[in-house]
Parts: sequence; structure tokens; C-alpha cells
Amino acid sequence: MDQTAQTVLEDATESAVVVLVPDADPLVDVHRQQFDVSASWGVPAHLAVIYPFVTPRQVDDALLDGLTELLASVPAFDCTFTNTAWFGEEMLYLAPDPEEPFRRLTRVVAEAYPDHPPYRGAHGEPKPHLSIGQRRQGDLAGLQHAQEVLCAAMPLRTHIDTAALYAGTRAAGSWQRVCTFPLARAAA
Repeated sequence: MDQTAQTVLEDATESAVVVLVPDADPLVDVHRQQFDVSASWGVPAHLAVIYPFVTPRQVDDALLDGLTELLASVPAFDCTFTNTAWFGEEMLYLAPDPEEPFRRLTRVVAEAYPDHPPYRGAHGEPKPHLSIGQRRQGDLAGLQHAQEVLCAAMPLRTHIDTAALYAGTRAAGSWQRVCTFPLARAAA
């Protein structure tokens, strides 16, 4: 593990395995900054694979090597975000199409690390989503406006070829990338 990763982990209290979607940042960042607490923590546009993951003190070279090998077994893939969706009236998100590659990533990591089910097992098999915001961070009218803006700008097509381990606290700007894990090259 390099010195930068060690420094990130020293002060962190939580970690997560995520799939970053940098192509989405220009579209969603202004809305996420207003409505998504993870944006204020410093996590870019993403879909969670496993959150929360191991405690930062559990991250060592063996864990990083294990994740590298595990995630290298999952093929890279293309996805499109064509619409928004809601969890009730509480959370607005972008829905990926297809969902299955994201579900596969979550299953693979959850099976390898059964003590760390996604969202502590609160939601069964979680629905893949790129969070835009939670109502508790703003108001319903603001989220509905964000939805209109986002729908007018889609579809958003992207290629997913990496996952990442992030760690931080619940303080603003504290989450940083610990390590990036390449996915397998898609068959030609």
C-alpha cells in the first residue's frame, strides 16, 4: 500500500467500494452538491458496490490484493442512464441500464466479504443507483426541479472499467480514493 493510501486511511472511519462515473459529474454535480451528503464528503458521482465496507484499519495489502483479483474477474461494460427514479419521495437517482453488471459487482464483493453486506443488509439486494439527492438534504420541489433538468439532458452513455475503494469520515471533504481496481477487459 502506498503512502497516500495510508494517509487517507489514518483519519478515516468508514470505507466503501464504488464505481465512479466521471462522465456523469458535469451533469449531476450541481444537484449532488445541494442534495447528496456524499458529495459534500468528497465522493464524486458513483454507484455503491458495498457501503459501508471494512473499517479503515482493516485495509491492508492483503485486502487490496484480494479486491484487485476479485474485481479483475468481472468484465468491463457499457451502461446508459436514460431516466431518473425515486426511492419513495425521499431519494432521487439516475437508473443505470443495464442493472445486472452493477448487481454482479455487488454480489461478487458481498460473497467474498460476507461480514459486510451492502447497507448492512437493510435493503436485501440493493437496486443499483447513482444518487442525486435525498429530500432530508433539501426539499421535494428542489429535487423535482433537478429531475426535470436531468431528464432533459439524458441519455448519458458511459463505459465502466474500474471500481475504487474510498475512505473518509462524515466530515466535509474527507473522503478520498484509496485504490483503483481495473475490471476485466471485455471480450473483443
